[in-house]
Amino acid sequence: MPDIDWYYPARERLAQLPTPLDLLPRATERWGSGRKIWCKRDDFTGALLTGNKVRKLEFIAAEARARGCHGLITAGALQSNHCRATAAVAAQLGMKCELLLRSDGDELSGNYLLSELLNAEITFVSKRTTGDEMSEHLAEVESRWAVRGDKAMVIPIGGSDEVGIWGYIAAVEELKNDMRVRGIDRALIVHATGSGGTQAGLNAGVALHQCPAQVLSYAVCDDEAYFVDKAKADWVNAQRAYPQLPSLEIAAETNDAYIGPGYGRADTEVFDTIAELAALEGVVLDPVYTGKAFHGLISDIASDALVSDIDDIIFVHTGGVFGIFPHVDSISRSVEKRR
Repeated sequence: MPDIDWYYPARERLAQLPTPLDLLPRATERWGSGRKIWCKRDDFTGALLTGNKVRKLEFIAAEARARGCHGLITAGALQSNHCRATAAVAAQLGMKCELLLRSDGDELSGNYLLSELLNAEITFVSKRTTGDEMSEHLAEVESRWAVRGDKAMVIPIGGSDEVGIWGYIAAVEELKNDMRVRGIDRALIVHATGSGGTQAGLNAGVALHQCPAQVLSYAVCDDEAYFVDKAKADWVNAQRAYPQLPSLEIAAETNDAYIGPGYGRADTEVFDTIAELAALEGVVLDPVYTGKAFHGLISDIASDALVSDIDDIIFVHTGGVFGIFPHVDSISRSVEKRR
């Protein structure tokens, strides 16, 4: 397959790229069982823009500008990383922003606090709002903006669609170069999946860039079948929207065994893993996404349940550090236990 640099759509250069690929030597010794554990530091993509969301938003914001939009509208949980990043991008680009947040009245902290600080207009909906209901709410907000003369770019939850998928198609090109520099012949790319866009992009990127890697996604909500279907749908929609993309299929491998009590909640073992990795490597995970995925990875290695025999594991740290602060009590207990 030819080099596809020229295939990329318009892009706002918002993230601090490339991010480092670091070996985690003490984590490797503690949990690797003969494998090397590497970390792709996408928590370094920026300060307020930290994490995987900004990679997607680079392409989404460019699309919004191309359409002549005045602002960005999106939705998520109260502590949504994507919503906070969208608010930051809007402020950085001089655009308006409205966030629909699922909440029945929670503490002003973490990502929610930052979204307020970034001057996003906040509209609350019930925690029990379904995906279909949220889509209806987003359409209503878009109509309200139109009445007052503002054209909005409506972004799906997580920025996970045919535009956002380009963020991690591009990331794989970067990661392939990281692997070459580090002398990694084959890799197992591991990450957390919630809205599915990063997962779709990674799998599409591996195929498009012929990267010698396998992608394993640990679900933080929903089940394996959902993510398989979501990744395929995002890719099919991207092929329809961007005819320059080749005709090929992607397969998304998902482990849904470590979701725990549900989205935004985690078992004690996840908090213990977060505390131990922070002490070992100075790498801080969050209990909503990365903590669950990393805990799932090391648990599967320990129980010999990891399906891949690849020796180099690249854990994609997709950010989320601000999501720790609403979980102070649980984190504190794990820190005390470690001492």
